Amino acid sequence: MTTSDPRETRAPDEREATLMKALRDTVEGAKGGSVHYAASLAAIDGPGLQTRSDLAALPVLRKSDLIALQEQQPPFGGVATNDAAAMTRLFLSPGPIAEPQTGDTPDAWRFSRALRAVGIGSGDIVHNCFSYHVTPAGFMMDGAARVLGAAVFPGGIGNTSTQAEAMRHFGATAYAGTPDYLKAILEAADEEQMPITTVKKALVSGGPLFPALREWYVARGIRVQQAYGTADVGLIAYETEAMEGLIVDEDVIVEILRPGTGDPVAEGEVGEVVVTTFDPVYPMIRFATGDLSKVMPGHCPTGRTNMRLAGWMGRADQTTKVKGMFVHPEQVARVAKAHDLGKVRLEVTETEGRDSMILLCEGQGDAAAVAETLNRECRLRGEVRFTGEEPLPNDGKVIDDKRAL
Repeated sequence: MTTSDPRETRAPDEREATLMKALRDTVEGAKGGSVHYAASLAAIDGPGLQTRSDLAALPVLRKSDLIALQEQQPPFGGVATNDAAAMTRLFLSPGPIAEPQTGDTPDAWRFSRALRAVGIGSGDIVHNCFSYHVTPAGFMMDGAARVLGAAVFPGGIGNTSTQAEAMRHFGATAYAGTPDYLKAILEAADEEQMPITTVKKALVSGGPLFPALREWYVARGIRVQQAYGTADVGLIAYETEAMEGLIVDEDVIVEILRPGTGDPVAEGEVGEVVVTTFDPVYPMIRFATGDLSKVMPGHCPTGRTNMRLAGWMGRADQTTKVKGMFVHPEQVARVAKAHDLGKVRLEVTETEGRDSMILLCEGQGDAAAVAETLNRECRLRGEVRFTGEEPLPNDGKVIDDKRAL
């Protein structure tokens, strides 16, 4: 098992107690030092946060909210506890969303855990093909690799022929980048009749690792594992040699919530990945990633005991336009909450140029009353149908747009 951190194999109760203490400290620090959190968490009793279920009292911070906050109060929307001090690099990701690197640790985003899981360490030469320009991805991997004692070639993106030349020249043993770009480099080297054989390990992120692509790498003797993270919160989860789901990082709280709400889904149900981090300068408290996943039962065969995610399963932001009006998952969620419904799904269809929508609800209920709330909430009329004993699909969809593009 490629781990040297005993926290990865500790008892779940011990981990949970540590995370909840970090949550309490972070909430209290954010309330005292952040303009945004001082307002949004004003009614929250930080010391009273004792169990994971208490998280439901905290508001969810969505990416769209963060963009709006930063537009109103640049650069960080009042979220940072100090917008000037303790920031070493500044980045601007698509959105646009500003992100700081805080403190002086090179592994500020905690990706060393994912690199170590694929076997990268002292003596390795990591060819890093994440961008060092504008966004933080390149620095995320660079700093993490150096913490592990590996040397880094900062390849960045593009210039495939030069990348192949550098990979050969330095004898790179490992790769970090998007799943498909390593294949492009290796094929370019093959075309030059100078194949690269030194690369044996790869950590990939930022795109899908399809089974056929993984098999291509394995056939060349390359072990490839995935990492899941964002510029906002850093590492969220990572793959191990068991390749059975993604293990949640030790320094975050991950929840799976019903899209458009702050409510956790039932165990094994698909929902939105929501992450809490504990950076005292730039805390992300219940940050909604917009990604769908679900929790896998049991523990990793490697002995790691943290929660496992099933991987990326789609996007939670299913906002669509019906009859010229935007309909958001949050609106559908409010309809469900008003009538104490369980799982619901708004299907949008089109017939001869006319949009229509139907709200499917599990179980039984008053369809007419729900339809009235749907009309009031969305300012659109729609049919309501209860499915009885037939469950809705477990795919995380709150709005299912079935119209032909």
